[in-house]
Amino acid sequence: MKLSIIHQEKYSRGELLLRSFLGYFYILIPHTFLMLFVGIGASVLNFLAFWVILFTGEYPENWFNYQTKFISWGLRVNATFMNLIDGYPAFGLKGEHENVKLEIPYPSGVTRGSLLIRAIFGMIYVGIPHIFLLYFRMIGTMVLAFLAWWVVLFTGSYPESWHAFNVGTLRWSTRISLYLGYMIKDYPPFSGKE
Repeated sequence: MKLSIIHQEKYSRGELLLRSFLGYFYILIPHTFLMLFVGIGASVLNFLAFWVILFTGEYPENWFNYQTKFISWGLRVNATFMNLIDGYPAFGLKGEHENVKLEIPYPSGVTRGSLLIRAIFGMIYVGIPHIFLLYFRMIGTMVLAFLAWWVVLFTGSYPESWHAFNVGTLRWSTRISLYLGYMIKDYPPFSGKE
């Protein structure tokens, strides 16, 4: 999996303030409302994908593409709301943002044993250690996002190392979701690096 959120040279102070004070109304509410319905479809497909993989050993490619586009939509909204990018996040599964790229290679030949182990024990051997470590990393991300807000407000630039750390947090949590959703084969690393 490759997730890149490109660091911009300059960030808009006006957009920063607008997102901060009105973002819940014009970004979060409309996107969340629509994503709720699309997410129901994604959940149903994830459930059905388990059974299809169990019996055929293959993730249906159209379903995989649907899930990838849904995850990409959520990442666009998160990146905007975390002030990692400027601009309004595009709606829908076909939407894109020039600074947010998600590439997930199609997992051919998912083994049934791996599928069952993930379904039965996934929260134990993936969820517990990763969520424990990500909890502390997310605290760091929130602190850096708060400090970056002030830096962008006064300077118009987002410190590049802080940006990389916060993107890494999104990358790490996305890998866990993809692994537990049977969309990638390899166990997610304990890192937010590309």
